[in-house]
Formats: sequence, structure tokens, C-alpha cells
Amino acid sequence: MTSPDWARPVVYFSIASPEPERQRAFYSALFNWDIGEGRIMQIPTGIGGPENGIGGHINGAATPHIALYIQVRDLDEALGRAVSLGGTKEHDPFQIPGGARIAGITDPDGNHLVLVQQ
Repeated sequence: MTSPDWARPVVYFSIASPEPERQRAFYSALFNWDIGEGRIMQIPTGIGGPENGIGGHINGAATPHIALYIQVRDLDEALGRAVSLGGTKEHDPFQIPGGARIAGITDPDGNHLVLVQQ
């Protein structure tokens, strides 16, 4: 008898773009990421993430996509900064009952992101 397998966590992400330098500038300025240079621009792990690792969910949507949920210190400031850097506001900040305050944006290439109030 084989033992049951365990849930597989998300352990890495990548952002592909026809304009990677533009994306590098956007993410570096918005999230204070120290992004490397070259063909593969490495993004180091951050501090203060969930102790057990990241979670996720699946929901219905008219257009398939995967969204990154990224913690920010000041949601309203980060939302304004995202727009000034070439992103687009998808929805205003709102409070999830019993959960975090969030807002949706897209990056300059149209990738979905959710800003999560720290």
C-alpha cells in the first residue's frame, strides 16, 4: 500500500513579457523588489510571507487568468503608485468580511494582480 501524497504548494512564479525591462521597472518600483538583470531576471524571496507558505483558490471568471496576490504596506498608496507606473486599476479597495482589504490591478502587460493590505 502506498502512502497518500500531500498537497503541493506553489513554490515559484515567473512573469513573461514582450517588454521585460518595462515589467522589471514596474515591479521593482511598485513592490521594492531587487530584481536582477539579464535574460532571466531573478526575483529573490521576500520577508514576512505566510508562515505555512502561500495558499490559493479557484473561482469562476469570464476570462481565464492567474493572479498574484502581493502584500503592500499601504493599499491606497500602492494602488495610486501602480497606476502612475503604467498599471490599471481593476477594482477599488474593499474589505473581505473576516479577511484582508484588497484591490485589483493589472500590470502594464495586462497581468492580473491583487494588492493585499498588510
